[in-house]
Amino acid sequence: MRFISIIAASSALALSAPAFSQAAPITPGMQVVDSTGAAVGTVSAVQGDNLLIKTDKHETLVPKASFTPHAGKLLIGLTQAQLNAEIEKTQAAAQAAVAPGATVKDLDGVEIGKIDSVNATGVVIALTSGQKVQVGPNAVRGEKDGTVTAGIHAAQISAQLQAKPAEPAPSAPKKPRK
Repeated sequence: MRFISIIAASSALALSAPAFSQAAPITPGMQVVDSTGAAVGTVSAVQGDNLLIKTDKHETLVPKASFTPHAGKLLIGLTQAQLNAEIEKTQAAAQAAVAPGATVKDLDGVEIGKIDSVNATGVVIALTSGQKVQVGPNAVRGEKDGTVTAGIHAAQISAQLQAKPAEPAPSAPKKPRK
């Protein structure tokens, strides 16, 4: 699930809307329709100033300001196909950002390192300390600016690395006794 910055067409529609505080409350299950009344999706959840919208293909966060309440439904200035295309475009850009050399930031926006490699089991991050850590593929997400955000704070990484017991030094192989 990704956050979508929706879109000039939606904004024009939303500008003509009364303030949300004056409208009926937005609740999960509300239908989202385009300007012709065709179904776009359904509200799955309200998360602050964003709505989690489920289309026929995707689920994504969209700012409340992108909608106009009307007759118990929410209007958006995109068709279902257009919203799905925007979501897919955003997902492709985010996925492309998770690549070797990309800067990785923690949840506070602090740079923690760069991606060393990406493989089937996850992402290897070369930390600014010189150490390398591997995280699962869902532990990072690409951003619009080409950086990558790890779902952890830098202090948590440091604490985990310090708590990890040192691996014993390899010993010389023993010669078999005769």
